[in-house]
Amino acid sequence: MSINSDVQDTGVEDNTPGRTRTILAGLVGNIMEWYDFAIYGYFAATIGKQFFPSEDPAISLIASFGAFAAGFLARPLGGIVFGRIGDIVGRKRVLMLSVMAMAIPTTLIAFLPGYESIGILAPITLVLLRIIQGLSVGGEYTSSIVFLVEQAPAKRRSFFAVWGMWGATLGILAGSAVGDVVATVLTDEQIADWGWRAPFLLGSLVAISCLLVRRSLTKDTPSPEVSSPVKQTFMLHYPTVIKVILLNIGTAVSFYAAFVYVVTYVQVVDGLPKEIALNLNTGSMVLLLIFMPIAAWLADQIGRKPMMVAGAFLIAFGAIPFFHLIHTTDPMLIFIGEIGFVLAITIFSGGLNAANVEMMPTSVRCTGLAFSYNASVGIFGGLTPLIVTWLLTTTGDPIAPAYWIAFAGALSLLATLFLYRETRHIVLSS
Repeated sequence: MSINSDVQDTGVEDNTPGRTRTILAGLVGNIMEWYDFAIYGYFAATIGKQFFPSEDPAISLIASFGAFAAGFLARPLGGIVFGRIGDIVGRKRVLMLSVMAMAIPTTLIAFLPGYESIGILAPITLVLLRIIQGLSVGGEYTSSIVFLVEQAPAKRRSFFAVWGMWGATLGILAGSAVGDVVATVLTDEQIADWGWRAPFLLGSLVAISCLLVRRSLTKDTPSPEVSSPVKQTFMLHYPTVIKVILLNIGTAVSFYAAFVYVVTYVQVVDGLPKEIALNLNTGSMVLLLIFMPIAAWLADQIGRKPMMVAGAFLIAFGAIPFFHLIHTTDPMLIFIGEIGFVLAITIFSGGLNAANVEMMPTSVRCTGLAFSYNASVGIFGGLTPLIVTWLLTTTGDPIAPAYWIAFAGALSLLATLFLYRETRHIVLSS
């Protein structure tokens, strides 16, 4: 076993430049990767017309989102592929590779000819590029969290870990902001002609900056002597994999419900304009960025488990009251309901981000965490918009989505209470 509770590990040198460089290296890749996912979603309709032309615009849009989903579904496989690399050759190497696996397809998409130019090769190439990007995302987030925690001072691991999630959230916001600017400055004809490509080019510049930052890293976690981390993960450490999956269900479901599905809910069920729904969502995500470091700092002071119990409790028993607030026509009440989810997610994540890493043995840390996290997010989080839409349609109850969120929160609450043992004081040995 690679964890120990007798002494503390030292982590990265405790100086401001070293800490800043480590945190920056951990978060920049997540900014770029989630920026790319956001801008693809923003311009899905335009991309659908360019690469999946059809007389019915709805078919083009569905095909475009199909390419988007292909990248999403590739995440668990990407987690295993890049996790194995991280466990065998080191964290720094896998962080470089995962960024390149996102940067190269992003650049190619910016210059990829449309269906009118190269025919069927256009949609086929686009789908392949999205799959490569999905593989990259599957390894980037968890590898960056592992790197941040392993390089952190022993008493600040939660604070370091949170910057991976912080970067991903900032990337989504940045993608939305760039999309808004392009839509405001350019005409529909200009966007269809060339404008949609500009955000992808900007993403390439971000990727270059990310590579430069990560190349400057001088310290890495030594690779354990393990020949088959995938085999060890599933044969020796499957109980930990199950624990991580259960612990992450609550935040996965509540995040996709609160920051993806609710935008549609406010428009379709509450009948409010798209602009209001998007503004409320943007405000909620800004608060998420503000609260995450605070919750992580607190988890370093009082422990992971108290934060996780409080957050899971708030998800399980707050989901229904929060949705009653969201199911109104008053933007202020809707925003208060969304803030409830922000608080629940940040409190839970404040302890969970570091706990995910601390639970995994060193020899399979990248592989085990990448698979279990992506399985939880991919299955439970990724299916959440579909599940809550089905619940709403079949029951006719506008609060029905909250039942699924409450169920997920209850699962994570039970897992935290009965399966998780406090990991704040363990040693992350190599």
